[in-house]
Amino acid sequence: MTTPKRALIAAGGTGGHMFPARAAAQELVSRGWQVRLVTDARGMKHTDGFPAESVDQIRAASPVTKNPVKLVRAWIELLAGLLACRKIIKTWKPDIVAGFGGYPAFPALMAAQQKNLPFAIHEQNAVLGRVNRVFAKGAGFIASGFERLDKAPKTAMRLITGNPVRSEFVAAREKPFPDDGGSLRIFILGGSLGARILSETVPAAIAELPEWLKSRLEVAQQTREESLAMAQDTYQQAGVAAECAPFFNDVADRLAASHIIIARAGASSVSEISCVGRPVIFVPLKIAADDHQTANAEGLVEAGAADSIPEHEFNVEALASLLEVRLANHAELSDRATKVRALGRPDAASLFADALISLEQGH
Repeated sequence: MTTPKRALIAAGGTGGHMFPARAAAQELVSRGWQVRLVTDARGMKHTDGFPAESVDQIRAASPVTKNPVKLVRAWIELLAGLLACRKIIKTWKPDIVAGFGGYPAFPALMAAQQKNLPFAIHEQNAVLGRVNRVFAKGAGFIASGFERLDKAPKTAMRLITGNPVRSEFVAAREKPFPDDGGSLRIFILGGSLGARILSETVPAAIAELPEWLKSRLEVAQQTREESLAMAQDTYQQAGVAAECAPFFNDVADRLAASHIIIARAGASSVSEISCVGRPVIFVPLKIAADDHQTANAEGLVEAGAADSIPEHEFNVEALASLLEVRLANHAELSDRATKVRALGRPDAASLFADALISLEQGH
């Protein structure tokens, strides 16, 4: 009996790192591989249903700080994570290591490098992240979520795979664009950071729309807990049917049912929206490292498939004006949906698995 191949996957603590890692793991498991995950305390919140033989919580921290005390603590954490990963590699004996970014990937990739294990990295954003920059030159390949990839070494082996998305988004891709016969549905995704501007500005902008449009709207909005009551009150006073919640567990279905989406431009959001194929207004997070969210949205904007409003221009008047234009023309919305869908990469997980397996076989 052939022993299954083993992949050690390392991913940081946010959904932006964990969701693509999960989709890639699902693909590998479907091909008979065994998968083990290492992440940190934050990442453990995203591990329910992760298709891994086991999940190991390791210590990790950002060494990017000017505070000498915090810097020492960070390196102590990373050293502890490195020792834990070395032990996992010694006892579990993976055939290959895959890093999906974030600081928990640092110890796993360092351990792989020290043990001469083949390893690959996946970069979700259009700008190479800090951890991935450290290991880019030694990686078997860099799998890129977007056509654009800033700060990547020219000598690095780069493959454009797209960002692996979970199976429910691939399934939602088959649902047709909603017709023009009844309600107009808007879905607002806040993202994991900096959602206050969406929580406060979007309800106020929708309240400013003309009555003939507001009467047709059905809004679902991911809203910060502290902004929830205010958003609900704004919608109620405007006579707009709205559902506000800090979290939705059926995002794929809600995307498919929407006529237009308002969202941050995190890599997962951009890739999931592209996979399903729906018109979108992006509001890139201003404080994102290297302004990577603006870069993430660039391809869809240039293709005429999406709008992008910088934070300093994102206000009630600007959003209300744009929404009125977009929602008044169903044919144009449908055309934009087609353009977005054409840029989706539903096969990203398969392409990544193909490359990872080829790297392991050729090592």
